[in-house]
Amino acid sequence: MSLKGRWQRVQDRVCTACESVGRDPATVTVLAVTKTVSLDSIAQAIDLGISEFAESRLQESLPKIESLGDHVRWHFIGKLQSNKVKRIATHFDAVHTFESAKQVKLSELSGRTIDGLVEVNIAEEPQKSGVFLKGLDETVSCLLTSQSVRFRGLMTIGPVVADPEQNRIVFRRLAEIGRSSGAEWLSMGMSADFDVAIQEGATHVRVGSALFGERN
Repeated sequence: MSLKGRWQRVQDRVCTACESVGRDPATVTVLAVTKTVSLDSIAQAIDLGISEFAESRLQESLPKIESLGDHVRWHFIGKLQSNKVKRIATHFDAVHTFESAKQVKLSELSGRTIDGLVEVNIAEEPQKSGVFLKGLDETVSCLLTSQSVRFRGLMTIGPVVADPEQNRIVFRRLAEIGRSSGAEWLSMGMSADFDVAIQEGATHVRVGSALFGERN
């Protein structure tokens, strides 16, 4: 299937999920995840009207941002490393994976104003990134008082499951926490389970393989 065909299928899934819960599809932003995706494919995506892209690795993303950055918005969705936070804040418009006050302070050194989300490890999986619930308030408070990182909301990555329905409880829990913390954005759901995430309130879904095909 062509990129155009996959994009249409993704849009249809977004519309169907929204209609099932009475939401306007315009309230959902699809982030095209371009890990390992070529510049040519990204340019084709831009031609199709896609304008929000996401990357998880700084080094891989820089040539893409330098070539195409003026045309689109870039979201960082990978784990933040202290020695790279300032550069990430320099090149990306939004960071979805803040975990600590230290990372927020380091990002401020870029001198740019960016959007920030706190990554929450809802299932408290030790092998995954993200703040456990007991540490969430501290990180959110740091973003709320930051002069250059705007607190936008929360992000989570659901566990790998056989049935997307199994992640509904994770997405529902993030939405509940988001309401209590004043989150505008809920970044949750990927290619396999974004339909369920949208039904539970996702405003941003991170779509890679469903759009660009399976990675090598």
